[in-house]
Amino acid sequence: MKYIMNKTIMMAAFVAFTATAATAQSLPVYLDATKPVEQRVEDALKRMTLDEKIAVIHAQSKFSSPGVARLGIPEFWTDDGPHGVRPDVLWDEWMQAGQTNDSCVAFPALTCLAATWNPQMAMAYGKALGEEALYRGKDMILGPGVNILRTPLGGRNFEYMGEDPYLASRMVVPYVQGLQSNGVAACVKHFAMNNDEEYRNQVNVVVDDRALYEIYLPAFKAAVTEGHAWGLMGAYNLYKDQHNCHNKYLLCDILKGEWGFDGVVISDWGGTHDTRQAVENGLDMEFGTWTDGLSFGASNAYDNYYLARPYREMIQKGEYTTKELDDKVRRVLRLFFRTTMKTDRGNGSMNSEAHYATARRIADEGIVLLKNDGNLLPLDTTKTLRVLVVGENAIKMMTVGGGSSSLKVQRETLPIEGMRNYLGNMIKVDYARGYVGDTIGEYNGVVAKQKLYEPRSADELIAEAVDKAKNADCVVFFGGLNKSDYQDAEGHDRKEYGLPYGQDRVVEALAAVNKNIVFVNISGNPVAMPWRNKVKSIVQGWFLGSTAGEALADVLTGRANPSGKLPYTWWQKLDDVAAHKLNSYPGTWRDDKKIIDEEYKESIFVGYRWADKEKIKPVFAFGHGLSYTTFKIGKATADKTKLVQGDSITFTVSVENTGTRAGSEVIQLYVRDCKSSLVRPYKELKAFSKVSLKPGETKEVKLTIGTDALSFFDDKVHKWTAEPGDFEALIGNSSDNLKQKVRFVLM
Repeated sequence: MKYIMNKTIMMAAFVAFTATAATAQSLPVYLDATKPVEQRVEDALKRMTLDEKIAVIHAQSKFSSPGVARLGIPEFWTDDGPHGVRPDVLWDEWMQAGQTNDSCVAFPALTCLAATWNPQMAMAYGKALGEEALYRGKDMILGPGVNILRTPLGGRNFEYMGEDPYLASRMVVPYVQGLQSNGVAACVKHFAMNNDEEYRNQVNVVVDDRALYEIYLPAFKAAVTEGHAWGLMGAYNLYKDQHNCHNKYLLCDILKGEWGFDGVVISDWGGTHDTRQAVENGLDMEFGTWTDGLSFGASNAYDNYYLARPYREMIQKGEYTTKELDDKVRRVLRLFFRTTMKTDRGNGSMNSEAHYATARRIADEGIVLLKNDGNLLPLDTTKTLRVLVVGENAIKMMTVGGGSSSLKVQRETLPIEGMRNYLGNMIKVDYARGYVGDTIGEYNGVVAKQKLYEPRSADELIAEAVDKAKNADCVVFFGGLNKSDYQDAEGHDRKEYGLPYGQDRVVEALAAVNKNIVFVNISGNPVAMPWRNKVKSIVQGWFLGSTAGEALADVLTGRANPSGKLPYTWWQKLDDVAAHKLNSYPGTWRDDKKIIDEEYKESIFVGYRWADKEKIKPVFAFGHGLSYTTFKIGKATADKTKLVQGDSITFTVSVENTGTRAGSEVIQLYVRDCKSSLVRPYKELKAFSKVSLKPGETKEVKLTIGTDALSFFDDKVHKWTAEPGDFEALIGNSSDNLKQKVRFVLM
């Protein structure tokens, strides 16, 4: 069996080389940490042979690339990990390596992080994840993901940060900064327009430049220009008929040209398709081009990668000089000096109680209370004597499965465990399965701890749940999706907007015998809820990772006051979504059936922008989220009524906690351009602030925007433009509750 190579060997060579050189008082520039990075890069570059240069720009195993052993430069290790550090796999295969020290803390999925609307949580998330990666000897984490939710059927939406480019931009920057503070590189993905999974290798996205720049690129730009991300991963799909892992317009013109990206572009696994395009169009490191570089089945043939032997032979034949190669190697060396060659990185830490606490706090803040008629929640332990928990998702591990985000955790508290651990001494907590979904519970050799085999029929399961519900004071239904194929998972999109496994039938049957029902939706996507008026409370519970059970119990029992806000629009039906209403998903197959063209006909009108344009009332609006306390937002004022280009304006609004519990509210500011030469959305999110208040406490919230917040991308002249004229700031606590309005003028 081929197991993961121990990085200690390379590091020992590096240390020995450094020590020897230091002793001889002839330390090379590239090994001198006191020298500027660019000097070190150039010094290392001139010492490398052609074969060494070729070697560092492609993989040597599933997740690693070689360093330069002769020069004492260690090998470079990547790992999946937008939500936790993936367990080690065999050198040449996807199956687990069988190690006993590669379990991790699973952090909440990024939809949950976005739902916190708290950049401080993003910073804490990145820092803790980076510490776990560093301890495991990883130099780059393949994440975070910031693709825009265009359709609620998207299989990987749970890995991303919702539908709004501004929210995603504000959350990704601190995540990247926190992660890289450990000397572990972020690899922001998937660049760009990876908005569905079903035909991801064949989809050619057709989108206008306004939508590209205003909707699909801002979060990536923020990660690069503000977060200073060291890595970026190309997407599987095509744009302008070129695969995005070697797309000239995206990688050369925009990323490295307009944004000045000095990091490394990495291919997604299987995302490279052509040597010449890879050489010329901006790809720097090629990973995962199947096992042997070109096809399935062979082992240890990484020299067959497009940027390996074929590229070297082209150089040797004179088809290319080393100009393009040297640019790629400079970027790779720069990455090495920021990570593997950084001598003060420390050791990191793994599975610490501090990391579990961070995961739980993020989960607590990200859970969204969507509906709470009659204040059924939080559960009143003085009046509630019997609670019935229903649903497979109450007993199912959600860290296993879903594709590259699948994890091997040290521990995962299930929802039923969280409820019983907290309520067990005060309230009787009973359980009924209700329905059967995915019973496999295994992914790439990681096996879930529970056995989900169920011989009873759907009718028998419903009958049991109904019988128990008749005698319960409250029913808490943990349903939604899971991380199986065609749900929230890599590789496929959902087949329908409705809940799987006959859950609607179960909820309807329960509602007929018990009026106190709480539905907890475990998912990364919105779902259809035709029975929503028959249940009192609805909670969006996400995929919460290791501390899922504790966090859900925190919110349901009131130990934590929910403060999450939706990072996307929750539609009533699929036909309300622009991509589906306009019949532009999944696209149109070309005659040869090799490429499917997917035209983004809705342009800039994604999510709440489309709801405003078409006057569609969603079930729950973007930015919606309730609390167990109440807040009063005072009259908004501005520090000026007129501003000039390059100026800024500050809005001030008071927020008072008028209830009896401590809680947090998110103040959201949207901008409306009252008159524009180009069609614009009715409003766009441009600032927000999360404020915590004790009962009776009042705080002033200040929100500052610059004239860049007033601009649109003018595709005719290819630049951002802020037109003089009247604007309006709309301020409130959700996109459909903006009662404070302040007009101002851009001169």
